[in-house]
This record gives sequence, structure tokens and C-alpha cells, in this order.
Amino acid sequence: MKAPIFLFIVIMIATTVSAAAFQSPALRESYPRYRLQPGDVLDLIFPLTPEFNQTVIVQPDGYINLRGAGDLRVQRKTTSEISEAVRAAYSKVLHDPVITIDLKEFEKPYFIVGGEVAHPGKYDLRGDTTLLQAVEMAGPAEKSKKQVLLFRRVSDEWVEATKIDIKRILSGKDVTEDVHLRSGDMILVPKTALSISRFIPAPSLGMYLNPFSF
Repeated sequence: MKAPIFLFIVIMIATTVSAAAFQSPALRESYPRYRLQPGDVLDLIFPLTPEFNQTVIVQPDGYINLRGAGDLRVQRKTTSEISEAVRAAYSKVLHDPVITIDLKEFEKPYFIVGGEVAHPGKYDLRGDTTLLQAVEMAGPAEKSKKQVLLFRRVSDEWVEATKIDIKRILSGKDVTEDVHLRSGDMILVPKTALSISRFIPAPSLGMYLNPFSF
């Protein structure tokens, strides 16, 4: 009986470690790569086959049209991920294609702060900025320095909502909660503590942020 019990314990430990690894890196990553959005412009350069050189725009549905290779969805992908995808698409018409991708035009990184702050609005994300720094930029009243909500899009359909205790960060009890922001992050400093699911449908985000004008 000991072997099955031991195996069960090992599986439970591995599952717990895997779950923790899955949940935390997304918010702890300090220097995330830029992910493409509709309206971004890319230059695709083929050094060995220049006749395929082209400039493409990410369409509202997240796709780009590749000359001679069809459509490719690129929204929320990094340039390195797109490079691999474009190379795979053109491998059907070119032998071992060499492609360079240049991000020509893109939306400037930003974050939004709303709720019980002096200056709610949209801010440029310039360099490495933490959640606490963002809240301080917006000028919260002392009484509002408590729970804040960080909304981060994890897919086209879903947004992750994370509750963060500002007071614990300020007191030095849990500085790991002072996460590094990504472009598009939305911070809400509510008047009172809110009960909210960890993942919410992206269309539902408006019910939390619409009351605040940016």
C-alpha cells in the first residue's frame, strides 16, 4: 500500500508546483516583449528573394495578408513568433526562406488607471513601471491605498483580474505583489473592496471601468 500512497503524494506535489508555475510568471515577467495589435505595420524583407518584399498591416480581425501565402493571424504575437509563422507559411512556396521582420508602426505602450485616484486616465508606459508607481502617478488619496485590481488581457476573449494589496507592498510585507506592468494593463482603485472572479470575459470589462472617464 505504501507505493500507491507515495505515488499519489508525488503527483499531488508535481501538480501543485506546475499550477504555481502556470499562475505566477504572467504577472511577474519584468520585460515582456511587444505583442502585435490591429493597425500595426510590418515590413517583411526577403534578402534572397526581394520580389516577395512587402509591407503589411494587421487587420481589425488580427490577420495579415501574405503575398502568395494567404492569411496569417498575428494579433498578440511577438515579432519572433511572427517570424517563425511567416517562415513556415512561405516554406510551402520557397525553399528554406530567409525573412527579416521590421515593426514599422505600432501602438505606443500604455496603461490605464481608474477609480479612486486624482487623475484617472491613459498613461504612456515608458520603460519598466510597477503597479505601485502607476498608482502613485495617478495620485490616489491616502484612504484609497488598499486593494487595487489589475486587469490584464490573456487572450482575445478573456481578461485576468488580480487583487493586489497596496498596503502590504508599502509596508514591505509583500513587495513581490508590486508587479511590472505590460502595455494595455488596466488598474482600478475601487472605493470599496470588490468580489470578482479571477477570469472574466473581455466584453464584461466595461462594467468595471466604464463609470470612470479616461
